[in-house]
Amino acid sequence: MGVGEFVVLLLVGGVLGVLGGLLGIGGGIFAIPLLGIAFGLNEQHAQGTALVMVVPTVAIGLWSYAKKAKMDRRIGFALAAAALPFTFVGAHIATHVPSSPLRLAFAIFALSVGAYMAFTASLRRESDAPARRARPWPFAFGIGAFGGFISGIFSVGGAVFSVPLVSYFFALPQAVAQGFGLALVAPGTLVGIATYGWAGDVDWNLGIPLALGSAFTVRFGVAFAHRLPERRLQLAFAALMVVSAAALLVHLA
Repeated sequence: MGVGEFVVLLLVGGVLGVLGGLLGIGGGIFAIPLLGIAFGLNEQHAQGTALVMVVPTVAIGLWSYAKKAKMDRRIGFALAAAALPFTFVGAHIATHVPSSPLRLAFAIFALSVGAYMAFTASLRRESDAPARRARPWPFAFGIGAFGGFISGIFSVGGAVFSVPLVSYFFALPQAVAQGFGLALVAPGTLVGIATYGWAGDVDWNLGIPLALGSAFTVRFGVAFAHRLPERRLQLAFAALMVVSAAALLVHLA
């Protein structure tokens, strides 16, 4: 790899780090279509390589979110504990299925989440939002289990899935729910990268500079997330999900 390509990957990683911190999803959901379209990686290699960037991004992002908002540790530990074994199962399945159907499923999944978030954010203004009743913290085990499985299948989908559910079930602001989304995927990313790496589905030459760039910028995305109004943050979350899904669908066409 030349110096120029390394610098470009660092810069791209920096942009992905800001987006991942802003939305609380690690940035991998944007790295996957980029790696597939720009570098010609199949879905398994794109997902495994994206995890190289996601590991430090998730760790720094979670630490930054925890510093800026009070997070119930019981919810965070329940999400992580339930997600861990199911992430392994999902990642094992993902490394043994054809690439194109997996990429199509991922695109549809991201598009569905984006459409749901846009719909709920557009229903009402923040001042009109009714108070919601928070469910007991053990509900987090169910969210963590399914989120972990999704995270294993798609390598990054667990945080995308969990953010709207955590916000809804525990009556939390979007920014706080995003912090819990990172808590869900934090231990699972290590399981995922080990599984994809064992299967030979990681391009370390691409993943490492992306990870370095992202690690430097993720905290800026987290800071911006706490400054945005709730409704705008939800709409930003939705818009970037739709863009990511659209890029994958165009690549499949």
